[in-house]
Amino acid sequence: PPGRGWAPPPPPHRLRSLARAWLDEDAPWPDAAVAAAGDAATRAQLLSKGGGGSGGVLAGAPFAEAVFGVSGCRVTWRVPEGAALPPGRALVAEVEGPAAGVLGGERVALNILGRCSGVASMAARAVGVARAQGWAGVVGGTRKTTPGFRLAEKYALGVGGADPHRAGLGGLLLLKDNHRALAAAAGGLEQMILGVRQAGGFTRRLGVECSSAAEALAAAGAGADIILLDNLAPQ
Repeated sequence: PPGRGWAPPPPPHRLRSLARAWLDEDAPWPDAAVAAAGDAATRAQLLSKGGGGSGGVLAGAPFAEAVFGVSGCRVTWRVPEGAALPPGRALVAEVEGPAAGVLGGERVALNILGRCSGVASMAARAVGVARAQGWAGVVGGTRKTTPGFRLAEKYALGVGGADPHRAGLGGLLLLKDNHRALAAAAGGLEQMILGVRQAGGFTRRLGVECSSAAEALAAAGAGADIILLDNLAPQ
C-alpha cells in the first residue's frame, strides 16, 4: 500500500515512449557489434556492487524493464524495487531474450538503474537524518533535475521515501525571488499574487518564496497557500 518508499510508476505507454526515446538516443544508427551478435537466445545478469552499509536502495526497475521490453527481452527481478541493495556483488535481475536485444538495451538500462538508485539512496538518507532528529515533516525534492530524465528522477525520490514536490512549472503556482523582483512593475506583491491566482485558476495552490519574516507575513496576508523560506538559517 502507499506509504514510505512507495511511488506509482508512470503508465505503460509513457514508459514505452521514454524507453524508445532513450534507445534512439543511444543507437541512432545500426550498431555493427550488436548486429553481429544476432538473435540467439541469451540470458544475462544485472549485478550491483556495494550496497549493504552504504544504504543503497534499488530504484528504476519499471524504466529499465521498459527498455528491455522494447528490445524484445524479459526481466526477472531478484531484488524488489525500493529494497536495500545487498552488500558486495549481488544479483539484482536476470534478462532473457535475443542477444542483440540484450546488448542493445544493456547500457541504457544500467544507466537508468544507477541514476535512479542513486537518487533513491540519497533521498532515503536525507529522510533518515530527519527522522533521527525527531522531525516528522516532509522531505521534498526540487526541479533541479536532469533534462529529459525528470520523470525517472522524481519517481526515484518517492521510492527513497521523499516527496517529489512539483513535477513541472504547472504543478504548483510558485513566485520565486526572481518573480518578486518584478513585483513593483506588477503593482506590488499583493497585485502579483492576485494576478497569478486569476491566471492559474482556483484548483492550484500558490507558493511564494520569501527571504525574511516580513516578506513571509506579507505573502501570507496577500493569500499565499505556501511560504517557501529561502536561504534562511534553520532557527
